[in-house]
Amino acid sequence: MTPPLSANRLREAAQTLSRFIEARYAVPIVITDVPNPFRGDLDGARILVKPDLEADETLFLIAHLFGHTVQWNLDARAREIGAFVQASPSEERLQELETYERDACRYSLWLLHEAGIHDLDQWLADFAACDFAFLRHFYATGERRPFRSFWRESQPPLSPLPVPPFQPTQWKSRYEGIVV
Repeated sequence: MTPPLSANRLREAAQTLSRFIEARYAVPIVITDVPNPFRGDLDGARILVKPDLEADETLFLIAHLFGHTVQWNLDARAREIGAFVQASPSEERLQELETYERDACRYSLWLLHEAGIHDLDQWLADFAACDFAFLRHFYATGERRPFRSFWRESQPPLSPLPVPPFQPTQWKSRYEGIVV
């Protein structure tokens, strides 16, 4: 079992990552109200995160939504996947969704390393696995169970996926069509 990360460490990493994303990729991180039940949002050109979230959730949202921002700006299919509610998806569709989510987290891991953050790899792998387990359950059943009920430690590591050059472009907000 890995020792728990302090909230201070996670907040520090979130601040570092936010500054890095804004400076390196010209994608602003905006702390603002986001319509319920969302915690964060993206539109392809900016990332929105609710204030007053737990430190780990804030960091994950910044990193993960950056990964989706990369995807949206490189691949029309990724925008399509992220643009509508999944209701009782087939196993094939779930596999596509899992790849979409995992690749966003792989971009997140590359980003963390690029920003000089090298101590959160296992944390990100565990959070990413929890996130997809939550989504898989929600998509398959429509039931919103508590997020932390899906948490499992020591999940398989992610492999970093290099962030290719992209031009941030505003497409639309996620809450215009999907549930996070």
